[in-house]
Amino acid sequence: MTWVQQESQVRKWRIPLRRARRGVLTDRAIRRAYSSGELRVDPFDAAFVRPAALSLRLGHEAFGLESRGTVDIADRSTYPDLVPKDLDARGRLVVEPGEVVLAPTLEKIGLSENLVGLVDGTSDYARLGISVVLCGQVSPGFGRGKLAVITLEIVNHLRHPVLLYPETRICNLMLFASTGSEQPYDVMPHNYSSDHAVAASRLADHVRSF
Repeated sequence: MTWVQQESQVRKWRIPLRRARRGVLTDRAIRRAYSSGELRVDPFDAAFVRPAALSLRLGHEAFGLESRGTVDIADRSTYPDLVPKDLDARGRLVVEPGEVVLAPTLEKIGLSENLVGLVDGTSDYARLGISVVLCGQVSPGFGRGKLAVITLEIVNHLRHPVLLYPETRICNLMLFASTGSEQPYDVMPHNYSSDHAVAASRLADHVRSF
């Protein structure tokens, strides 16, 4: 095969990959996805669009997890209680050492079946000993019919309390283009796709008790 033939063959492979729009969305693509409605964010602030992610902010509510004994994942009655955490006098969220806090993002989002998200904490928080995690994946169709918050798990690994401020940047949502999903997340059973606030685990709905 000559060089010209080889180059022609490479071009044939490049065209379908371009059309498929696979890969991470950069800032321009994120803004286009928002303009086209494939990505829905409320409230949306263009200042939080980063080179390859959209920053999300901490909401105003938070809940501690209070267990009463052994947790059986197949028995919802044994699950930890979600205990509301009030903000302090200056409007700050106090996270005690070793405490696990569930808190929603300020933004509600919706993804088309052609988008996949990945949520991760930021380096700024990690360098302070604070983990911001939960399930990192945001599936195609999340919040598609009704915009939903993303629930974050915040853990303080320090020996002293940490004070967090609602409406400040807390995590990044990286977005990937895909070829679409046959069964988007919002039509799957027991999903969190329409949650407007932090919801308790629905794991018991998926687990068979023996």
